[in-house]
Amino acid sequence: LAAFGTAIWRRRITPLARLAEQVRVRAVHTGVTPPLVFDSGDTDLRALAAAVGALVTQRDALRAGVAAEVAHASHTIERERSRLAALMSKLSHSVVVCNLDGRVLLYNQRARQQFRSLSEAPPGVGGSELIGLGRSIYAVFDRQHVAHALDIVQRRRQRGEPAPSATFVTALAGGRLLRAVLAPVREGGDDDVLSGFVLLLDDITREHERERAQDDLLLELTDGYRASIGSLQAAVGQLDDAALDAATRERLLAVVRDEVRGMGQQLNTLAACAAQASTARWPLEDMLGADLVEAAQRRIEAETGVRTGTDGVDAELWLKADSFALLQALVHLAQRLHEAFAMRSLWLRLAASDGGRAQLDLIWSGQAVSSETLMAWETEPMRSSVSSSALSVRDVLQRHGGECRFARDRAAQRAFFRLLLPLADETPIGLEPVPSAPAAFESRPEYYDFDLFAVDDAAHHDLDARPLAGLSYTVFDTETTGLEPSGGDEILQIGAARIVNGRLLQQECFEQLVDPRRHVPAAGIAIHGIGPDRLVGQPTIDQVLPAFHAYARDTVLVAHNAAFDMRFLQLKEAALGLHFDQPVLDTLLLSALVHPNQASHRLESIAERFGIAVVGRHTALGDALVTAEVFLRLLPLLAALGIHTLAQAREASQRTYYARLRY
Repeated sequence: LAAFGTAIWRRRITPLARLAEQVRVRAVHTGVTPPLVFDSGDTDLRALAAAVGALVTQRDALRAGVAAEVAHASHTIERERSRLAALMSKLSHSVVVCNLDGRVLLYNQRARQQFRSLSEAPPGVGGSELIGLGRSIYAVFDRQHVAHALDIVQRRRQRGEPAPSATFVTALAGGRLLRAVLAPVREGGDDDVLSGFVLLLDDITREHERERAQDDLLLELTDGYRASIGSLQAAVGQLDDAALDAATRERLLAVVRDEVRGMGQQLNTLAACAAQASTARWPLEDMLGADLVEAAQRRIEAETGVRTGTDGVDAELWLKADSFALLQALVHLAQRLHEAFAMRSLWLRLAASDGGRAQLDLIWSGQAVSSETLMAWETEPMRSSVSSSALSVRDVLQRHGGECRFARDRAAQRAFFRLLLPLADETPIGLEPVPSAPAAFESRPEYYDFDLFAVDDAAHHDLDARPLAGLSYTVFDTETTGLEPSGGDEILQIGAARIVNGRLLQQECFEQLVDPRRHVPAAGIAIHGIGPDRLVGQPTIDQVLPAFHAYARDTVLVAHNAAFDMRFLQLKEAALGLHFDQPVLDTLLLSALVHPNQASHRLESIAERFGIAVVGRHTALGDALVTAEVFLRLLPLLAALGIHTLAQAREASQRTYYARLRY
């Protein structure tokens, strides 16, 4: 009886279960799967499979008709997107468009090249750009810079400026300087609210270094002049020799004095030119002084807890200012006053000075500050409770050609710091990006996804609670010298692709060979084809893995048999100071979850079930791309099983047999 039951189970039940899984795939995916494969010899079941196949074919035809209508209706929108992409490729500036959460939703080829050059990865590491669709622009910029620029733009919009923008300069890793012009993206409609922002970017590092070299030369010249003046002054003393007749002595003294006076005037002129050039090279923007005062009040109260007020603000006064740096300076001084004297209240005052500059006063009641204390506060790096900078208050003021003074109003029993700042032109002008030489790129920029305007920032939500379809993924694979990560085998190649907004971004891939610094067995070469000759001159894992770590930042990792690949990464973490702390999903486990009755869950077998063409098998990038396609096919099948969130997928995966694999 048991043998009969087993035969019935194998002949009818198991084939029916496998048929059900294949039909489930076809119910979700249209026109991408091979014919139904039914391995039962039972005539009735084969007839059932044929009937189901006919229904699926009919359904696919109906869906294809609907899809054609949708495609036709979408043609105009897609054509406009393509025109925009073509236009972007011709721009001489790097352009990045972000939603309000800082997620990149469009960038052009020039930006791609620029951010590759700004990356700290070694030259030639494929996919080492700092930006990509769905990635955070705050991997490059300090969030406070962008928030401050958006605040300036909002205030200019409220004043009715038709095309408001803001400019700032940020220092990147390695000492690179990037100048950014930020402009808003509006949703339109009655509310006309902001939905994102555009950044026009220029790398000004070389420009700054060139001008710094000019400054060094100027300094050398001025030191030489000072030496000459000293020599002449010494000569004047020697001319007081009693042996010289009076007429000769007077004539020589007059010549020397004239020479000294002329050289002194030339020195002063050169110094003034140097100061003017130093100020001009920093992007000082026209800003309404009242806006700066209001922003300073908010920042001081938020970062120090000190209450602020105003004591007279000229509402018509325009400044030429690096507003972000000035706010840091004011907050720093307020923080130091609060720490030194337990200050509870401060006032701000803004007026025009007699010397043709603006005077911005930071006022308090109580104890005075010594000149030594002011010098210390002015020259130390700026800091507050929530931010810090390598610049000092003096650095900021030198950028503006300004200065800081301490004064007291004895009648009112108050003291104040007075910052002298440059005034803007009489007619404020709009900020325009600095032109740069155009660069030719052959490929069109296809790096855009406007649906990301509607995507919430993952940083504001628990990843485990978010829907799988709304997450960003890095799908990766490694090729190795062998199968024993704990036994000395090493990574030969890392390949990865990114999935954002449910779309595989094949142009944002990561692919890099790695010098393993050990012998590559012939058995492995027969599989992956990576011989010693291909590894000569390639970077080592301590160079490549940090670049891959940056590439995968803010994403969920996905791999096939992920335990194997993750073990190789984890063994390098301590030595390199890295930590891959992202959640991990495994297509091997997910396949076993949705297709428990299938005989094989090898990557090729899963791809065959989904009708996915396997190209580049046993290359890291080729396998990563196949794994990504498989993962996208698995998502709707998981949803059909009631698995919608990352937490649900991870928990369900751990219940499968394959979750017990360890390396």
